[in-house]
Amino acid sequence: MVASTWGNLTRGLDGEDLAKLTVFRDFCRTIPEVQERIHSSEIAYARNRVFASAYVKSHYLELGIELLREVDDPKPRTRFPTTKTVTMHRYSLRRIEQFDERLRALIQEAADTVGPGARVRRNVVDPGRSR
Repeated sequence: MVASTWGNLTRGLDGEDLAKLTVFRDFCRTIPEVQERIHSSEIAYARNRVFASAYVKSHYLELGIELLREVDDPKPRTRFPTTKTVTMHRYSLRRIEQFDERLRALIQEAADTVGPGARVRRNVVDPGRSR
């Protein structure tokens, strides 16, 4: 991916689409020790590893959240494994209100579990699995 700027990424977005991407960005920037990675086609957040990303396509906020478990609430548009232990969950949000507390909680979980990377998270208990 090509590094870019917020201005380049958001150029040409209408007000509603910009608001959708901005609400995602503003939330992710509240997560401690997060790195913002802006590319020509998306914005991503990482600690050691990317845990969440987003872009706008056809007036939908296309959101990706990487988790150590599969979730059904909120129901993703699709999900697929990215490694043996990490599953990408894709959401397509038409309205800004759909970026709710459930999605915020999943992003925070992703930051805490996937974000540190495989070597760092060995001792992290997956909240979706019992001991």
